[in-house]
Amino acid sequence: MQPEDFPLARRRMVERQLRARDVRDERVLAAMARVPRELFVPEDLRDRAYDDSALPLPEGQTISQPYMVARIAEALELHGRERVLDVGTGSGYQAAVLAELAAEVVTIERIPELAELARRNLAAAGYERVEVRVGDGTLGVPDRAPFDAIAVAAAVPELPQSLYEQLEPRGRLVLPVGSRRAQELQVVVRSPEGPAVLRSVPCRFVPLVGEEGFAG
Repeated sequence: MQPEDFPLARRRMVERQLRARDVRDERVLAAMARVPRELFVPEDLRDRAYDDSALPLPEGQTISQPYMVARIAEALELHGRERVLDVGTGSGYQAAVLAELAAEVVTIERIPELAELARRNLAAAGYERVEVRVGDGTLGVPDRAPFDAIAVAAAVPELPQSLYEQLEPRGRLVLPVGSRRAQELQVVVRSPEGPAVLRSVPCRFVPLVGEEGFAG
């Protein structure tokens, strides 16, 4: 695929993989249409940048399927003024999409080499204002909390309490919960009565390794 072909591939992805399914938030669709996913996949896979699938990254990680990125972003219900935490940076793609939708994005990745790759990718795509941290994503980023929304791009066996506690009241946390092999995407709202799970759909993500996630 030539560089001039990517914008058309991106528009087709938005129409066929997102709008034709059940993604309805026009701000999310516009964000997905702006972020150049080809800059966030390994160079030898750029021809597949807009495939309807997750793609492999270094260190055994993946860049999520565009549909799942859009579903997570839509579930967060962002309006543009929020501070958002992105857990499991990977190559930086989801952080870039969130940067189109929120005022401030902090993203955390446990693998230093991937965090550095994400910094380069985000800079190349024009998202230098995204703050990339290295650390245990299951513990969040306490010194930047509270967050209006938290997006988790890797699976956890149960809701990490540290992440929940870093939410603003009525803040939304979207994350895959389940086993290493299969999960459901949960939308958790911080309420006075405790975590309120609003809805979920089946999904499959790589495990989130950390103190409140899966063991390495």
